[in-house]
Amino acid sequence: MPRIKIDLPESFTFSTEIPIYIGHINYGHHLDNAQLISLVSEARVRYFKSMGYSELDVEGVGIVVADVAAQYRSEAFHGETLRVEMTANDFNKYGCDLVWRLSDQATGREVARGKHGIIFFDYTARKATSVPPAFVAKAQQA
Repeated sequence: MPRIKIDLPESFTFSTEIPIYIGHINYGHHLDNAQLISLVSEARVRYFKSMGYSELDVEGVGIVVADVAAQYRSEAFHGETLRVEMTANDFNKYGCDLVWRLSDQATGREVARGKHGIIFFDYTARKATSVPPAFVAKAQQA
């Protein structure tokens, strides 16, 4: 089976710093893969908040994570602070990709890269809905 290969954009519209706590570490003494997704989820919440949204209210609709892909580049350890960069791209009728990169803040060493495919969701009607144009405009300007 071919390996996952994730191409990164030339630039990211958002970044945040997240420390690695002992609870993020596995028996191999490095960042646990499940915790990596948890850290990216925290960054995703911050990304939406930076534009004045929550994951349940993006111009009146919410989001749902439809798929996740990750490519590990190096280990990360307790006490390091990760810089998480994120941007939205590859828009379609119902969603887009949130592409991200995690790097050690002190050295710049890339830890992981990936993307979360999201769809916009009307929680009242319980169905996918179109991407809000105002979100697209904000995401591309951020």
